[in-house]
Amino acid sequence: MSYQVLARKWRPKTFDQLVGQEHVSQALVNGLDQDRLHHAFLFTGTRGVGKTTIARILAKCLNCEAGTSSQPCGECGSCVDLDEGRFVDMIEIDAASRTGVDDMRELLESVQYTPTRGRFKIYVIDEVHMLSGHSFNALLKTLEEPPPHVKFVLATTDPQKIPVTILSRCLRFNLRRLLPEQIRDYLESLVTAEGIETEAEALGALARAADGSMRDGLSLLDQAIAFGGGKLAMSDLESMLGLVEHEHLASMIRSLAAGDAEGMLGIVEELVAQSRDLDTVLLNLAEVLHRVTLAQCVPGYRDNERSDWPAIERLAESLSVEDAQLFYQIAIKGRNELGLAPDPRTGLEMTLLRMLAFRPADTRPPTEDGSAPAAPERKKSAGEGATGASAAAPTTASNPAQSAVQNAKPEKAPAAPQTESAPATDSDWLSIQGRLEVNGQVRELARNIELKSRDGNVWTFVIVEALKHLGSKACQSRLERALGNLMDQDITVRLVEERAAPERTAAATEQEQVKQNQSDAERAIDEDPNVRELKDKMGARVIDDSIQPIQ
Repeated sequence: MSYQVLARKWRPKTFDQLVGQEHVSQALVNGLDQDRLHHAFLFTGTRGVGKTTIARILAKCLNCEAGTSSQPCGECGSCVDLDEGRFVDMIEIDAASRTGVDDMRELLESVQYTPTRGRFKIYVIDEVHMLSGHSFNALLKTLEEPPPHVKFVLATTDPQKIPVTILSRCLRFNLRRLLPEQIRDYLESLVTAEGIETEAEALGALARAADGSMRDGLSLLDQAIAFGGGKLAMSDLESMLGLVEHEHLASMIRSLAAGDAEGMLGIVEELVAQSRDLDTVLLNLAEVLHRVTLAQCVPGYRDNERSDWPAIERLAESLSVEDAQLFYQIAIKGRNELGLAPDPRTGLEMTLLRMLAFRPADTRPPTEDGSAPAAPERKKSAGEGATGASAAAPTTASNPAQSAVQNAKPEKAPAAPQTESAPATDSDWLSIQGRLEVNGQVRELARNIELKSRDGNVWTFVIVEALKHLGSKACQSRLERALGNLMDQDITVRLVEERAAPERTAAATEQEQVKQNQSDAERAIDEDPNVRELKDKMGARVIDDSIQPIQ
């Protein structure tokens, strides 16, 4: 007997064996047990999620010789024939190859005849959206009022192309993409039953590569077993699928964070030497950056799909939130443009270099002591003077006022007076926070808190409850280091939550300045003599939303 592929050998034979799609199986089970089953069904969803499998299980439930129920016996002649795909009263039609109206009329002529063996004749029309308009019209009346011994099951991956007149005559079920953990668990039970030696990490990689399709997962598993000589090893999968090891991606991100273009290109060279799929490199890089951002914005976040979150958190500490967002966007855009590059390696290298070229100067991750690292020095070209080199490395500030404060920053701020309890003033903190060498979430924390009191080395700040997520322990620690470096003493930061937002924070001050600038711009337009003349003589009016202050 010839080898039977895993996707056919392990096709679910009952609703209990079906993976996922509980919303579909529950409706069909209740309909079968209560004898309230519709005559036409439409199953929609991507490839490999169970459309044809559910149709076969439904046909078995209706034609089992032990009686119609949601639990077919699986042993009678009808059940065995349905499992083996040779039940004469189940007619499977590929609409992609029989699109014409003549094919549909020929099919419908057989509908009036009673079943040869079972209770019902089941017509399964796959990829029904590919039927012609005339074929749909020919099907309409029979689909609405078929003989009592006929059931229709329509399946499609593109329901938008099906006429609404067909949709209104069917019970529609939208089958969902399967989650990676659902596919992984099913593959794990399968390899256990087959007695295949398996590395647990390999099953997770296969589940992710299946991209929501159980059939794709089983086909990849078949291929991986053959590739590994009866074993399933992660090293074999990396070669077969062109997967990129996590360490390569982590090294690439660390090189990006450090501005090390030479080291980054060395990693690309190693990936090319290993014949890795460079499109997958950008895909996996974007995936890791997404998880890095989750770790940054939602501290302590975990999911069951991955077990390497500690490594992701270490990467999150080496990269700012802004850089993670920028690198993700460039990775996604670069992947779309990879086919336009002279070759994949050129496309990958240019995408990675673009991340460095467009990286804002003030979003580099902090050093271990909490201060922002200096911008990487650019090599001078021939004949370039000191002025050109200086102009080529601009810095970015969150607002013009803050930029001015940073430019005027002294070499070392004077130490805070050693009083028993120093009063806190708004102007003190606004000036101090503008000189702090922090970025990302810590900078947002500093901009949205108000200094309440200073008791020796203990600085107490007020923060609104809605923004308390900014004050994580890691952010407080980095803020303390930056304050200590600026004030030349050890400082402890305490945060006090209040319902009302503080009024004298840097963010509030900036917002007030924005409103004032907008008000000044509107007043300048209103008082402009040319504008007034246009209003008086030509009936012109100013669109308020169009007025923008000069940046």
